[in-house]
Amino acid sequence: MATLPLLLTACGYGSASTDDGKQAPAAAAGAKKLSADEVKIGYFPNLTHATALVGVQEGLFQKELGGTTIKASTFNAGPSEIEALNAGSIDIGWIGPSPAINGYTKSGGKNLRIIGGSASGGVKLVVNPKKIKSVDDVKGKKIATPQLGNTQDVAFLNWIADKGWKVDAESGKGDVSVVRTDNKITPDAYKSGSIDGAWVPEPTASKLVAEGAKVLLDESTLWPDNKFVITNIIVSQKFLKEHPDVVEAVLRGSVKTNAWINANPEKAKTSANSALEKLSGKALPADVIDPAWKSVTFLDDPLASTLNSEAEHAVKAGLLDKPDLTGIYDLAPLNKVLKAEGKTAVDDAGLGAK
Repeated sequence: MATLPLLLTACGYGSASTDDGKQAPAAAAGAKKLSADEVKIGYFPNLTHATALVGVQEGLFQKELGGTTIKASTFNAGPSEIEALNAGSIDIGWIGPSPAINGYTKSGGKNLRIIGGSASGGVKLVVNPKKIKSVDDVKGKKIATPQLGNTQDVAFLNWIADKGWKVDAESGKGDVSVVRTDNKITPDAYKSGSIDGAWVPEPTASKLVAEGAKVLLDESTLWPDNKFVITNIIVSQKFLKEHPDVVEAVLRGSVKTNAWINANPEKAKTSANSALEKLSGKALPADVIDPAWKSVTFLDDPLASTLNSEAEHAVKAGLLDKPDLTGIYDLAPLNKVLKAEGKTAVDDAGLGAK
């Protein structure tokens, strides 16, 4: 059995990456540099990566980094971001759980560490209300997920199994037809009738709702305390070892950005949408961004126990050999930052670096 493919994270839309260094505010003249001249960060142009979108746009990361400059790049899929981290093209990245798990296991635990959380939630099962009126009606229907083995695909396969239905994970055939469809074309597939619904992240879910779909299930309701990791912060182990002060500064920026987002949700939503417009050339309309934004929770806790559960779900689906995730987390820098901010430390669920 192969390891889980390096697939999409929260809301992948392809595989291209773009250098967006010009989007980051410049370091203040004369400001003191940390141990590195620059830090190269990567993230997705998605609402589930709003910590990075807003933190860069509002200068909250740069404020913590002083004279060390940010070079920002955006990615549209997990594989390209992991490749960039392995190649040294980025040092720190925002990414979903499946690529983080696979990147760690494929390297024998030597390429990355998860150093913080960023977002929870933002995933829904949305359906054609004319064809599906209850969860039992999903049986026999065609439901899209972003890609074989990605975070949402694994979650949907696990939900199907819990219902007692049978589906071949690789082909997607069975009691439910799981149709792997790129998020960027899922709305068109829904409009054409080639799918009856989709288990997808935001903003794709809200785009479908704007086309007449209805939310049948919010994935957060399936998790303890309605929380599950959708976006982590990862760092290359080499950069963490050589520049711990820079990593700590980025984490301070992340913690302060999340605090600002939660204290100013409307301003933060506007900031994130402005950043998306700069990156993609098009802002999200109100009927998409408003419900999408409400369904994502921004937090510092990486929710380590849910990452372990997501890995177990992939194993149960037959998409992943049982991984050894021991050492995938190093939360010491984050807990140092949280302590300084008067916040509660977070837990690595026994998967921390020794």
